[in-house]
Amino acid sequence: MSKPLENHWTAVVNGEQKHLEIAQTTRLVDVLRTHLQLTGTKVSCEVGRCGACMVLMDGEPVNSCLVMAYQCEGSDIMTIEGLHGEEKGTLHPIQQAFVEEGGFQCGYCTPGMVISTKALLDAHPEPSQEQIETGLCGNLCRCTGYGGIIRAVRKAGERCVVKETSAEETVS
Repeated sequence: MSKPLENHWTAVVNGEQKHLEIAQTTRLVDVLRTHLQLTGTKVSCEVGRCGACMVLMDGEPVNSCLVMAYQCEGSDIMTIEGLHGEEKGTLHPIQQAFVEEGGFQCGYCTPGMVISTKALLDAHPEPSQEQIETGLCGNLCRCTGYGGIIRAVRKAGERCVVKETSAEETVS
């Protein structure tokens, strides 16, 4: 006989340990939006096709509408609210690049696009056009035509590489 799932859920969300009493079959997007009031993660298609609900789970981009609480128990989760510049309240270079390059219009897909860009640049600091297209293929935007988004990813990549190089030089 299998043991029923406990209703205890624990994960690190945006760098903070969280403990909740929730059904293990609660979707991660609902945990974030309803239980933790992190509403930057958007709900759109609810079937994993649009990327509006994209978050990083243990460093990998996932559609939070497809992940159940039991699947992310003990994970490290980053939402758009957890991404910021060197100081809280400042924009991360990816966010700044999206603003400067017009990488959004209505803004609904933007949190997912930014999170996917973070995962892409973590894996490929100087991505090729093909890597950018592959890295963003799980995100749908109905407004921009993607030109501004691709420019923003390129600019963010340049800034992040320059920043990492500068930081390495000051440590030496």
